[in-house]
Amino acid sequence: MDWILLIALLVAAYALIAYYIHSRKLWQDRITFYGPLMAIKTDRVGFFDRFIPFSMFLRLYGTLGVIMVVVVSVLMTVLLFISIQHIVVQRPALTMANDPKNALAIPGVNDFIPFTFAVWFGLIITMIVHEFGHAILCRVEGIRVKTMGVLLAVIPIGAFVEPDEQDQEKCKGLAKMRMFGAGITNNLLLGVVCFTAIILLLGLVVPLNVPLIHGVYVDSPAHNAGIPPNSVIREVNGVSVATRDEVARLLNSTKPGDSVTLLIDTKGKTESHTLTLSSWPKELSTRTSGFMGVTYYDAPAVKEQFNRFYDPIGIVVLLAVPLYTIMDPATWGQFSILTVDTVDAMMWQVPFPYFWFVIQILFWCGWFNLVVGTFNALPLLPLDGGLILKEAVDRILDRRGWSRYSGHVVSIISYVMLAVLLSVMILPYMMNL
Repeated sequence: MDWILLIALLVAAYALIAYYIHSRKLWQDRITFYGPLMAIKTDRVGFFDRFIPFSMFLRLYGTLGVIMVVVVSVLMTVLLFISIQHIVVQRPALTMANDPKNALAIPGVNDFIPFTFAVWFGLIITMIVHEFGHAILCRVEGIRVKTMGVLLAVIPIGAFVEPDEQDQEKCKGLAKMRMFGAGITNNLLLGVVCFTAIILLLGLVVPLNVPLIHGVYVDSPAHNAGIPPNSVIREVNGVSVATRDEVARLLNSTKPGDSVTLLIDTKGKTESHTLTLSSWPKELSTRTSGFMGVTYYDAPAVKEQFNRFYDPIGIVVLLAVPLYTIMDPATWGQFSILTVDTVDAMMWQVPFPYFWFVIQILFWCGWFNLVVGTFNALPLLPLDGGLILKEAVDRILDRRGWSRYSGHVVSIISYVMLAVLLSVMILPYMMNL
């Protein structure tokens, strides 16, 4: 599928539908346009009033959330400045991560985010959780919610709640910051919960010893015979095999030059391949038996790799999985089972049906929530972190009679942060000119 053509067709279809709705003034009480963005909204928001009886708990939750947002904001700012220093000093080579399209979290367009149900589910849940956090804290702080809805630009790009502007203007200080920070707090909390669930569930899987060919050496007998990776050996010279050990026992009685016929299963299709064995390369082994030239999926070794998630930085390692499974598959490829459907699933005994599908749902829910939460925490308008910063600066300077300078201070900080973000994206290109 030509993704450029598909994207062009989707954009054209969206443009035609949007133009027809806008020109005919259809459903004006439900659809609003902000330039090319279509907002589909509803005024049925009474659901959020149900949280008012829990105001005391939710205010405490919101206050702790504001503290967490401030900590994350500071950490993210420091990391961005460290990234700039690293780029300037180390001059890293350009990679797929520097491709401009990968700066956008669009499934199927971003090289690291696949177009799957789990991805879209995680993205939609992230938007809902974020905006519901704002809406609930609005009601807790006495701010009426007028509408809620989703923003479309070919695909859903965000959700929103529309608070009453007069009520929001009257809300000051910590109460307002709790409302701004609630979305980020929800995202970060749900992200940690999802990743923690993954780590616990991975402890329940048991590795199997199925002879799954994971790789084929170039110019080896298996390569020359056309045996593809991700194939399962079912028979060796007509003898059924179910484990790697059984394959090894049969091959141990061979010698270089012998012919071996393998019956393999590739994506549900059974094929027979005959190959002439060679000698083992000296750098691999001193064995005297015949060499096929394949590597197996080593489930026990992968199980040991899963233990990396139990480290204090396990969540950070999980966040890096989408990037490095694509950029460094030799080292990180075993983790791709967490993000997409792979043949590797047959190598595990799992505790319940659809286990890996559940893992993928949890992974993308966790990943999107943590990424959206940490990004929104940046002290940059109009992000939530910037709005919290503005409210804090307003209150601090107002007490000293310097409120007229508040807008200038927040603008300067926002422009600096915008410059830092752009530098992280642009500097790698400039350093490689």
